[in-house]
Amino acid sequence: MANTRSSYKRAKQSTKKHLRNQMNRKKAKTSVRKVLSTVETNDLSQLKTAYQNAVKVLHQVASKGAIPKKRASRKISRLTLFLKKQKPDLF
Repeated sequence: MANTRSSYKRAKQSTKKHLRNQMNRKKAKTSVRKVLSTVETNDLSQLKTAYQNAVKVLHQVASKGAIPKKRASRKISRLTLFLKKQKPDLF
């Protein structure tokens, strides 16, 4: 437990930041899962919008510092390669 005012404040800030990062990481994972679940459907327009949303969310999460920028780039790259193999007419 925090003993001084400054350490108490720092602990509070740390908790807030942890929750915010957790929420952002969850949003990114959900968007990627949504893309992977829409691959089975034959609706290319829905798949394209889900993919674009996932890329956008991953970049946002990386810019906020919840995940490293290179990890976001790697996830986007792998997702793109996966979709190019599954649905070549998407791109």
